[in-house]
Amino acid sequence: MQTAAPPPPPDAPTPGSSLGRYQLRRIIGRGSTSTVWLAWDPQAQREVAIKCIDPDVLNDHARGRLHRNLLINEASLADKLQHPHIVAIHDAVVTGDQAYIVMEYVAGGTLEAHVQRPGLLPVERIVELMFKCTRALDYACQLGITHRDIKPANILLTRDGELKLTDFGAALFTANERTQVEGVGSPAYMSPQQVREMPLNHQTDIYSLGVVLYQLLAGELPFQASNKYSLVYQIIHVEPPPPSVLRPGLPPALDAVVARAMQKDIALRYATWAEFTHDLAQAFRNRRLKPREDESGAAEHFRLLRTLTFFNDFSDVELWEVAHFVRQERVAAGTLLMKDGEQGDRLYVLVEGELSVCKSGRTLNILTSGECCGEMSVIARRDRKLRANDVQANTDSLLFAIDGERIRRASETCRMRFYEAFLQVLAARLSSANMRLADSWGGGE
Repeated sequence: MQTAAPPPPPDAPTPGSSLGRYQLRRIIGRGSTSTVWLAWDPQAQREVAIKCIDPDVLNDHARGRLHRNLLINEASLADKLQHPHIVAIHDAVVTGDQAYIVMEYVAGGTLEAHVQRPGLLPVERIVELMFKCTRALDYACQLGITHRDIKPANILLTRDGELKLTDFGAALFTANERTQVEGVGSPAYMSPQQVREMPLNHQTDIYSLGVVLYQLLAGELPFQASNKYSLVYQIIHVEPPPPSVLRPGLPPALDAVVARAMQKDIALRYATWAEFTHDLAQAFRNRRLKPREDESGAAEHFRLLRTLTFFNDFSDVELWEVAHFVRQERVAAGTLLMKDGEQGDRLYVLVEGELSVCKSGRTLNILTSGECCGEMSVIARRDRKLRANDVQANTDSLLFAIDGERIRRASETCRMRFYEAFLQVLAARLSSANMRLADSWGGGE
């Protein structure tokens, strides 16, 4: 049964009024301390979401101070948290009688709609969404940011099914010594370390996301209690049943992922987001699921791309973009990938196997995992995209094929990252060629 939202405070904004330059349209969410408005930004010509702290909260000294600090904390991270799966922050205002933050508007609701029957999602869709969460939180972790309030209500969905994490107000920013906001979080999703008020790192977020994964799979929380003290006891001491007990037919691999993410001992919990991501990708394969082809393929591509030296300097955001337009190709030993003098506009990055680069029958180079070929034709002028060498597979090989046009149509940062990688490859090959030339001259003296 749905309960009616509490009425707004008497001095709260109303539809049709303005908040700064923003034109308020309608309320899209209301909690115990704040109201979220759909608004129009006439300057940027876009819809935005505005989270306003309620006036009665601001007028309470202790609560007002806490929630002002939460907004300041979240706004301070806006320039750092730029990721396709994190809600963008556009603006914030914190004064004596006003406190609000202006965010990207995400129209598809939250994961709260899918944590109990009959709204449970297909298993493959759950894994896809959790994979994206791990990538966003790993990105934040690399910046020294721990969210501390991971829960379904803070995981938004766009109309086309994409995912966005929000509400970094409670985040710890461990890259500096700024005073952190304390006394925040949602008890049902807190790690044992968090409920015991111990020092925290990213592993508390790993635990919380494990609870979200459990709830999405099983349709209920792992720990339920009538009071906070009983809940805290269970979080610290009780082992929950595997999700498959509550939803028969779930693959054992997902039970194992949940169990490791929710380990009470941080030494037994996933140590890194990369480990969590890897096991989710493995669950895709072990289950032989049929997820949306573009996303399940991109998830596997991302995992493999991250292992290749060619992509070492790509950020997660850039690499996720690449993962959507690369193609995997398996070729047999003896396959001629490129022919000297022929037209071509495709880059290959070797995942497994060995390739030989030849000119006039002479071997110039042997390529192994993480190395590329075809970069010269990609960066050449449009009318001169001729292959300069033969490239042949010496062994059965797995490659990523990337059309040059896809690179040229990529985002500016992604495109520039490719060109930087090409420069490094060319510099290394020039240095190697100079060394061979010096050796040959030395041998002739």
